[in-house]
Amino acid sequence: MRVLGIDPGITRCGLGVVDVDPSRRASMVFVGVARSSTELAQHFRLAKIADAIDHVISLYEPEVVAIEQVFAQDNLRSVSTTMQVMGVALAAAGRAGLPMAIHTPSEVKSAVTGNGNADKAQVQHMVARILGLDKPPKPADAADSLAIAICHAWRGTGLLGARGDSTVAVSQSGKLSARGSLTPAQQMWAEAQAAQRRTGAVDPRRRRS
Repeated sequence: MRVLGIDPGITRCGLGVVDVDPSRRASMVFVGVARSSTELAQHFRLAKIADAIDHVISLYEPEVVAIEQVFAQDNLRSVSTTMQVMGVALAAAGRAGLPMAIHTPSEVKSAVTGNGNADKAQVQHMVARILGLDKPPKPADAADSLAIAICHAWRGTGLLGARGDSTVAVSQSGKLSARGSLTPAQQMWAEAQAAQRRTGAVDPRRRRS
């Protein structure tokens, strides 16, 4: 499986392509960041990001695109621009006719490090170890994009728009569908994803009772 992982950001958008064989062994195909200048108007910045994503898809021909879910934080302006980049990535996958998977930050951390609360240094270290690299790719956005790709390649769930090639899928509205029976772990993951998408992309740690 060849996966394009995207860590959305308006100044630096991480782009990483990973191949994973049936034994779950992963290898890096490409890693980089799409940059846009703060001196450009917002729509021109988004266009540069879109062009970069289109170029990577055309050049490396991934089978699926995986992107990290944006969570609301204190800086709403930052969240707004990041979500715009996420929309650009969704559109790029749609233009290419590729299925898209969306994974939460804690899901990515758990898949790569075994700890859903791992810090960036731990994630970067494990990405380098998994891919057999001498050191983690820089900047952090690049390493994060590889982590997202690895997460999807290993879990293979949550595809949007897949044609019968996903065991379980959760739509953006939180509708759960499955092909065949699910393991208890898959069922728990799917139900958590469905609940999260029904309540919106808000970090549960920031919800107040």
